[in-house]
Formats: sequence, C-alpha cells, structure tokens
Amino acid sequence: MATDIKETVHAVDASAVLRLLPARPRVLALGEPTHGEDSLLELRDDLFRRLVEREGYRTVALESDCLRGLTVDDHVTSGRGTLDEVMEHGFSHGWGASAANRALVRWMRDFNEGRPAADRVRFAGLDGPLELTGVDSPRQCLTALHGHLAARVDAALLPCTAETLDELLGADERWTAPAAMTDPAEAVGRSPEAVRLRLLADDLAALLEAQAPHLAATTSPQELERARLYARTAVGLLRYQYGMADRSAARMNRLCALRDLMMAENLLAAAERGPVLVHAHNSHLQREQSSMRMWQGRLEWWSAGALVAARLGGEYRFLATALGTIRHHGVDAPPPDTLEGLLYALPEDRCVVDARRLSDALGDSLPVPRVSPWFGYAPFDPAHLAGSDGLVFLRDAPRS
Repeated sequence: MATDIKETVHAVDASAVLRLLPARPRVLALGEPTHGEDSLLELRDDLFRRLVEREGYRTVALESDCLRGLTVDDHVTSGRGTLDEVMEHGFSHGWGASAANRALVRWMRDFNEGRPAADRVRFAGLDGPLELTGVDSPRQCLTALHGHLAARVDAALLPCTAETLDELLGADERWTAPAAMTDPAEAVGRSPEAVRLRLLADDLAALLEAQAPHLAATTSPQELERARLYARTAVGLLRYQYGMADRSAARMNRLCALRDLMMAENLLAAAERGPVLVHAHNSHLQREQSSMRMWQGRLEWWSAGALVAARLGGEYRFLATALGTIRHHGVDAPPPDTLEGLLYALPEDRCVVDARRLSDALGDSLPVPRVSPWFGYAPFDPAHLAGSDGLVFLRDAPRS
C-alpha cells in the first residue's frame, strides 16, 4: 500500500497539476482547509504564478469582497494607488495584512508592466460584501448601478431617481448592525423600504441587460463589466438582507447558500472573459455539499464550486488542500489511520496527489475522518477523495 500511495504523489508545480487533468480547465480552483496561514498562501502564489506564466490564466480570484477587489484590479492592471493603499482598502476579512497576499499583488503588477491590456492578469474578489459577522449596506452598488444607467439611458426608463434610492436606503448603520447576524429581529431586510429596494434593484438589473446592445456600443467593456458586478451585488445583498430577517429554523442554511450563490455568480462572470484561477476555503469550492456546525446546529448548503461545476461541467476543476500540522493552534501530527496521517508518513514536505488514483489504491479501505482540536481547521473528508481532481498536501504550517 505504501508503494501505491507513493506512486500517486508528485512535486507541487503547474505541470504536475495539469497532468492530473484531461485538459486545461476554464476555472481551476485551489482550496484551503483553514484561513490565515501564509505557508498555504505562499504555496498558492508559487503555483498560480507558474500557471499564469505558462498556461495563460489571466484572472486570479480570491475569497475577498468583490467590490473592494476593484481597487486591487485597478492597481495591478494600471498602477492606480500605492501598494499600501491597495492592501488596506482592497481586501476584506483582514486579508490585506497577509504578507503572501501583498507579494501576490506586487507580482501581478510587475507581470502586467508593459503588457497590452488584453494580456494583463486581472484580479477579482470572489465574495460578496459580507462576512459571518455582518453585512455591508447596499448603498455603494445600488447608487453606482443607478449612476451608470442614468448617464447612458433615457431618464424615463429608470425605475426611480437617485433621491428615491437615498431616501429608501436611509442610514447605512441600519444595514450593518452586527446584532442582525444572530437576531433576525434586528435585521431590516424585510422592512417596507428594503422590500421596495429589492424590486428597484431587480428593475435596474433588468434595465441594464435590456439596454445591453446600446450600452455595449457606448460603454467600454470594463465599464459594462463593472455595472453588471454592481447589479448582481445589489440584488444579492438585498436578497441576503431579506434572509437575515428570516425567523425560521432554516435561516442560517439559507444565508450560507445565498453567500455561495454570490460567489458562484462572481466566478462565472470572471470565467466569461477567460481562464480563471480561484483560491478560497475548501468548503466554498468542493463539488460535494458543504457543511459546518454553528450555534444552532449543523448547516448544509451547496458551495460556489458545486454551483459552478453544475454550469461548466469539466471546465471546472478543483484541488483541495490538506494539512499535516498547525502546531501553534494545537493541531499536532495526524493519526496514522487518517488520510492526512498516510500522507504525513511520506518524506515530502509538500506534494500534489492524484486523488482518483489514491482513491483506487485505497479501495474500500478509506481512512477514518480526522477530528480537529481547533475549530478553525477543517480536515479533508476522505469520502470526497474520488470526487476531487487532485489534492495538495502541506506537511506542516509554521506560524505566519
């Protein structure tokens, strides 16, 4: 069995990854089992750089706010803003403080220097303007969408004025109250104003598409692309705000599903312009149904990766990442009867595993699921092995 396992293991490089696949996919996803470990992000950076340079990938999408990501995209494509400003304002979830994310942005800017616009590598935020601890106001995306249309179409076609939007939105603090994440009574998403804004957002998004021939002739492709981002984000945020006011037992299941739906829509939009590399938590990118346990029990939903795979089929490919240790969080050497334990016994510090060959080698003797002593790390489910296109394994994650 040890020999069989060794034959499924390869060095971590772009060519080894692509040899696992029948063809270069339009979307190549790399997951991670935990957040905030720069060793994982450095591995990502090494792999993504080679895939950009050698395989023609021209978008890098990360699990970060899609609207803030516009700041990063402007910087890497045109040099707008300083690197410090971009790292401070272009990322959500605190990702801007990561040295590996900073190195990636710097490299993307250097790669693009002197290249024609069509050959530059782009940046995209995958996530909506939200986190499990709170949600942004829909003001930015709604007003930007309305402004884009107001400048280009007959005013009589607009469903409302900018003043009406402002009045309905009210104070941003109404939308961003942290208490609303756990208490639906604190959420404003089903107030009369919010319900009307949902209808207006839908009308504005529909108008954008109904005027697509005119807008395509009078607007740059990048401007139209951003208007569509504002439209789907406005609709998605208001849908999410409505879900926050749900008092049923399915509330958090729906919210998790709505968040990943926004991620999927952003990823599909990025894929329309060419091949995409995406990095996010394994649970957002796997094909299988995702799950986690929160204060009200077990949650289940379909991930962004599952939704994109349902649309793109074989043009979506996913490599999960598994870890041996995160000792600074109390995750020590894995038990030998787990998948991580089998890989930890190999001499390689990091490797790419042919997941399907490994699954065949193991046969019916699947390893037992690993149990993490730390809530922030989700071990790889061995039952997902046959459904993954590959598995990246990192033996140890030192303190960042």
